[in-house]
Parts: sequence; C-alpha cells; structure tokens
Amino acid sequence: MDAPQGHTDPLRAKTRVESYVPLPITLLTGFLGSGKTTVLNHLVRTLPRTAILMNEFGEVALDHQLLQKMEGPMALLSGGCVCCTISGSLSPTLKNLWMARQKGDIPAFERVIIEATGVADPVPVLDNLLHDNWVRARYRLDGVVTTVDAVFGMSQLDEHFEAVKQVAVADKLLLTKTDLAPAEAVTALRERLATLNPAADILTVTNGEVAPAAIQNLGLWNAETHSIEVVRWLKQARYKPARGGKLGQPASAGKLGGKPQTECHDTRIQAFSVMLDAPLDRYGLQSALNMLTSFRAENLLRFKAIVNVQDEALPVVLHGIQHVLYPEVQLDAWPDDDHRSRFVFIVRDLDPEFVAKLLADFTGAARGQVAADTQNPS
Repeated sequence: MDAPQGHTDPLRAKTRVESYVPLPITLLTGFLGSGKTTVLNHLVRTLPRTAILMNEFGEVALDHQLLQKMEGPMALLSGGCVCCTISGSLSPTLKNLWMARQKGDIPAFERVIIEATGVADPVPVLDNLLHDNWVRARYRLDGVVTTVDAVFGMSQLDEHFEAVKQVAVADKLLLTKTDLAPAEAVTALRERLATLNPAADILTVTNGEVAPAAIQNLGLWNAETHSIEVVRWLKQARYKPARGGKLGQPASAGKLGGKPQTECHDTRIQAFSVMLDAPLDRYGLQSALNMLTSFRAENLLRFKAIVNVQDEALPVVLHGIQHVLYPEVQLDAWPDDDHRSRFVFIVRDLDPEFVAKLLADFTGAARGQVAADTQNPS
C-alpha cells in the first residue's frame, strides 16, 4: 500500500517534491481494550524518531497521558473518531507536521504512527491518506497493524462489524493477552483471523512488546532493500481461488450484495484470489474495477493485483480499498516467471464467482471488440 520510488505521478512533478523520500505511515488500529496504547508505548521507546498521531473518542482526551516520554512530536486528534467527525483534520495535521519538520521547529521524525480509536472504521482513514495528493507525495502508507484481544476478540468479532473490518484490512495482526486466555480459545481465534485475512501474519504480543521490524515494511515498497516486493505483498498463494461461473445461478452467484443467511459477520466476509491467463485489456479492466468501486464500494474491503496488461511489456500493480483506487505502479520487471494476472480480494456480501466472471467478461469483451475493430475498420 505504498507509493514506491519510481512511481511516476504527474501531481508530484507539479508540486516539485520528486526529491523527497516519502516518510512511512503506520496505521495502528484495533478494538477497544485490545492493547493499542500498550503496543504504542513500547514502540515509542524503540522507535524514538517517530511522530505520533493519537485519536480519542470524546471531548476529554486521556490516552496520550499514558504514553512514556518520547523524543518525537505528538499531535492529538480529539473530540471525535478520526474515521468520521474529524477526518478532515488528519491531512492538515500531517501537513503541519511536515512543514514544522522542514523548518526545524520540531525533531526530524523519520516515520509516523497513527493510533485510531477502538471504534474506528479504518477505511475512511486510509481513504484520507491515499486521496490527498499533497500528503501522498510526502508520506507513504507503510501498513495497517491491528491488535486483537485474545480474551474478548471472539465476542468482539461476533458483535461489532468494525472489529471485523479492522482485521480484514490489516497487513499484520498482533494477538494480545494470550497469557490470560485458554489455549484452545487462542487457537480458535487464530483460525478465525486466518480465515478473515489470509495474507496477514499473526504475531503474539506480550505486554505490548513488539520488535519494530515486525510492523515496518509491510507494504509494496521495502525501504530497507529499496525494492518492490510484490510477491511478498500479494501473498496470493494463501487465498482460495475463485472461478467465474454463469450469472443468474441459484444462491448467491452473480449477486453484488443481498442479505446474508445468518447474522454472523464472518459469513459475510470472504477472501479469495482470481488468476487470468490472457493479457487484460486496459479499458475492460478499468470498467470492471470502476463498476465494483462505484456501485459496491461498501462490499469491496480490499484488493491487490499484479496485472499483465495487453500490449505492454511490463506488469502493473493495482490496489484499492472500497471506493479508493490507488494509482497504478509499473514494475521494472516481472517478479517471477508467472506472467498471469493475479488478484486477491477481501469482500463483504460479494460473491467471489461473480467478481471472477466480471473481470474475465469485461476484459475479454473489450479485447474481442478491439480485435473486431482491427479486422473490420470503418
């Protein structure tokens, strides 16, 4: 979910910030009481040159007083949830931090951690980070880290869909309080988390102690190796493959949404992969993705892809969250010998077979139309 070096964005050229190395941002989320502040306290000690943006729900902010002494700056977003009532203040806060850093008014922080309140839907926060061109030119989203309470995690996932979305969009899951939960409950929770989000590695955390490396370089761009690591980022092999069937079949096939058979949140979430052998027509691919993001954004929790575009020698990387499609990144080479287009999706109330068929049909039809126009010019 990064904006790697080598990504050509005309907006960056206009603002003349091409020489800037975007600073990594980590979004730290997790349901109420899952141990976010404890983890953050540890990270403050081990990553001292970090700017902290804390968000608290309510008029009186308290959590920031729990943080240990830190060397980096801290901005407090209080009076509401960063995903809704005060989302507009996130970009200005990041801009103010950057300008103060450039002027030398605050320590030259090297990264940013945003701690969202426990009831926050992470998607609007990511939307805010990815849509603001000024912010995107100076910061890169390094990853989403979600804490999960081993004691109450199961019930929170059952009762609160925000907790499910926090897990579904994560790049890394931190399992906390395992010492307080029965071993069989921890095992069951791990299995549930792996089903909800196959790509996210699960790390057991005790007393908030997590190695900084565990929550860094989680996105497409690896700042340590200065390379794009699409295979690691995509983790396509962990997803169950979907095959496009015929529209109009019984049950959920072909449906873009609809009421689930049960109220259990997990039955509404599905993680799957789609692989397409033939190179994809760009117009058809854009049409399919625009249909998903325009008409069923609430169903599309997250997707990633490496795509073989017709008549282009090099692959492109795409990813998005709900209605947000991040600008494509063209790779310098294929990461392996497999040149098929590979997609991974995490969706809610959206049939995997329909998505697979939608991609195949739109790209195939557009490719066929181009061929017909070439053979029968007017």
